[in-house]
Amino acid sequence: MFSRLRSDIRCILDRDPAARTTWEVLTCYPGLHAVVLHRPAHWCWHHGFKWLGRFISHIARGLTGIEIHPGAKLGERVFFDHAMGVVVGETAEIGDGCTIYQGVTLGGTSLYKGAKRHPTLGRDVVVSAGAKVLGGFTVGDGAKIGSNAVVIKPVPAGATAVGIPARIILPKDGAVGDAAMATPRFSAYGITPDGDPIGEAMRGLIDSASSQEHQITLLWQAIEKLSATQTTPDCVPCDAARTECFEAEKFTQLVGK
Repeated sequence: MFSRLRSDIRCILDRDPAARTTWEVLTCYPGLHAVVLHRPAHWCWHHGFKWLGRFISHIARGLTGIEIHPGAKLGERVFFDHAMGVVVGETAEIGDGCTIYQGVTLGGTSLYKGAKRHPTLGRDVVVSAGAKVLGGFTVGDGAKIGSNAVVIKPVPAGATAVGIPARIILPKDGAVGDAAMATPRFSAYGITPDGDPIGEAMRGLIDSASSQEHQITLLWQAIEKLSATQTTPDCVPCDAARTECFEAEKFTQLVGK
């Protein structure tokens, strides 16, 4: 028990630069208190003392602002950071080394008792502030859930889910996720250097449209020059686009660089 507590405290000191001492973490971090109180509640729930398990989780909710159902499974080194308003459902599973921020919901989308209704988080998953992960699917090792994302389908290992509903950004280097690395990287709040996939697609379409208009303009200008050297009448229509008017920069700024 004490070795696991030391491991929980160490993971907080490693991931939160505001944490200064072991005593400060032990006495002032509600995320740690929620994890410690969940363990006897979970034991009671799975040994026939379900009311007592629910009562302990209810007390923990009042003390910490973090609601973890006693049936949920928590791995080691799970850190609830600034986690006021977090809700973890009955059949949810949280893997080793996960970090969960404030306002997160690991919820279910069905009402069938005994079914797997809540998500399973792999190792070293980061779920950012306000995110909602809804359903009995799996979020792979090292995945990241962006702030306020609504995730309703599985997330591959190492990928990032952003948006409503969440869209998946796969790692560009083909890696399988931070958790599989020799020295895993921790990414606070699930920040990723990659942009929104819809924004990337829109920027690609804007660039393509701009390039096509440029080529069409060059073609009409060439036809106009050839027509001027012929004895036949001008074959260039009056509404031909001889100049470019597609405002690519304006649309790019609207989509976001």
